[in-house]
Amino acid sequence: MAEVPEITFHGAARTVTGSCTEVTFGDRRILVDCGLFQGSRSLERLNLGEWAFGPDSVDAVVLTHAHIDHCGLLPKLVAQGFEGPIHCTAATADLLEFMLADSGRIQEFEAERRNRRRDRAGHEPFAPIYTEADALEAWRRTEPVPLEQWFEPAPGFRARLWNAGHILGSASVELEVGGVRMLFSGDLGPEHKAFQADPEGPSHLDYVVCESTYGDRTRTRCTIAERRAVLEDEINRALDRGGNLVIPSFALERTQELLLDIAHLVDENRIAQVPVFVDSPLAIRATSVFARYSGELEDLDGRNIFRHPAFRYTQDAEESMRIDTFSSAIIIAASGMCEAGRIRHHLRNNLHRRDSTVLFVGFQAQGSLGRIILDGAQRVRISGSDVDVRAQIRRIEGYSAHADHDELLEWLRERRPITGAVFLDHGEPEAVAVLAGDVEELDSIPAVVTPDLGARYRLRAGGPAEPLGTVEPRAHMIGRDWQNEYAAFAVDLREKLLRIDDRRAREQAIADMNAVLENYLSPGVRPRPEADRSAHHRDDEPRHKRRKRVPRRRRRTRR
Repeated sequence: MAEVPEITFHGAARTVTGSCTEVTFGDRRILVDCGLFQGSRSLERLNLGEWAFGPDSVDAVVLTHAHIDHCGLLPKLVAQGFEGPIHCTAATADLLEFMLADSGRIQEFEAERRNRRRDRAGHEPFAPIYTEADALEAWRRTEPVPLEQWFEPAPGFRARLWNAGHILGSASVELEVGGVRMLFSGDLGPEHKAFQADPEGPSHLDYVVCESTYGDRTRTRCTIAERRAVLEDEINRALDRGGNLVIPSFALERTQELLLDIAHLVDENRIAQVPVFVDSPLAIRATSVFARYSGELEDLDGRNIFRHPAFRYTQDAEESMRIDTFSSAIIIAASGMCEAGRIRHHLRNNLHRRDSTVLFVGFQAQGSLGRIILDGAQRVRISGSDVDVRAQIRRIEGYSAHADHDELLEWLRERRPITGAVFLDHGEPEAVAVLAGDVEELDSIPAVVTPDLGARYRLRAGGPAEPLGTVEPRAHMIGRDWQNEYAAFAVDLREKLLRIDDRRAREQAIADMNAVLENYLSPGVRPRPEADRSAHHRDDEPRHKRRKRVPRRRRRTRR
């Protein structure tokens, strides 16, 4: 039988992180992205696992952009034997130097921090997934490629990059192999986004792999001027309260967009000129790359707004700690989902203050600390400490770097005809399901596939995708896990025990809980069925925000 291409989804299937798709043809293998899983501890453990392929068997990586959930496992790949090139745009290569090195430092720091914890005494020590040195070695493998120019990542493969409009340097990947023509969207930006031109791409394809991060949400259309008006209102409300405005922000693109808008509002005297701290060494380095490309970016007109006098860039830890002495300041810190970095320090110092405000401006994955706060937690656990949530919790959606439901559909319309199938990845299950139902209704798209982690398919020009099973079933690791539930239980436990006035009754309650746990350790004991527990889990979105779904004819392929 003639050789045909195969595709395997090693990440970002029914989840929004860990993007990594393998395409094989004969004995040749390339990866489109190689990202870090982020969110719950169960999901993060996937970063520690063995590859489903030999890293030394990978001929090349084609990278869509520099966000860590798309590039963050490249250092591990290199450290374990990958010797090929990493093809990407020039701007992505410039950003990777800082993004990967920072990720390596975080891996080393987090391993050291966990090993210092008292509750880790006697356990096997954590080892970092990779080091800063591994990260810089991966960066040195980058080979910049201009947009819309064909190149050969491996024998038998032809590829070219198209502007994806998501962040600086982001691209969609067109791939031709074995007579099959396919397109990987990468992350797609919304229309009329600051800095970036609208997404582009070819049509007349066999297969399209499309992200679905906001597949179940249609945002109110918002111009940059309207977005600035919303930000102006949020800043003024926060400063009127007398406390700090803390903004968890992704170091790459989101921080720079915020600085662009804040500079504009200050210059027009629409907000007070208070200190604006950019407390993220990575964001500072990324901003220097933006300044380097300022002549090519929209909305800057060649100006370097990042040197505005209101902005204070804090490089070292001592400067970061001194921010605690300020009130009525704007603090922008990474990471955007509050999973690591200096933002956790600022949340620990501000969440309990009623005069402070926390403003979310980006997507929060299930199981992340940011999602837990945004979903209304009254108390959270940060680096081993319980913190009451008394601050105002606010959200702005106008800064999303992702296309929403309607924009994704429009992008797919422009890719037609698609003769084989559309694969929907990089989305949580609800988002994937809603978008899949609507993509089914589009003409000239014969099938919609919603792969699980590890799903593998055989591809043929002009034909359907043939499912070949899964490399390793791991779907159960997506979303909130027992450690999320334990953290929520632990932060409430002490308060509930203190509400029991009688000392003996309190001691009996503790004894009863211990007895329940011992009972579960006994052979043959099983937890309640999932259906019995479902009522205790919160919905991901408030009911009034959910898209109304109508019955669809069942036509998509689910594997």
